[in-house]
Amino acid sequence: MLHHAARALVFGLALALPAAATAAGKTHAVRIEGMKFEPERLEAAVGDTITWTNRDVVPHTVTGAAGRALESGTIAPGGKWTYRVRTKGEIAYVCRFHPMMKGVLVAK
Repeated sequence: MLHHAARALVFGLALALPAAATAAGKTHAVRIEGMKFEPERLEAAVGDTITWTNRDVVPHTVTGAAGRALESGTIAPGGKWTYRVRTKGEIAYVCRFHPMMKGVLVAK
């Protein structure tokens, strides 16, 4: 009887592990290069993580437009900033230092 219970426990854990890994979300990358965000538009799910990497020789920011909560602070050349998607919706963002640089995060 105990052997059967132990086997059922192991089987149950095996089923639960893929679900736990999925709950952590995906990781996405945005390059800051050539004075632009690449990709300029990114779709991600709640729980996903996004990392912006500055490959330019000048500092940049990832700053939410229209009062949206997205603020990296200064990302130095060669630096990175990571954000975990918390809510659904569309967030337009710019570089505070170079407002012609624009991006959009679409959170599903």
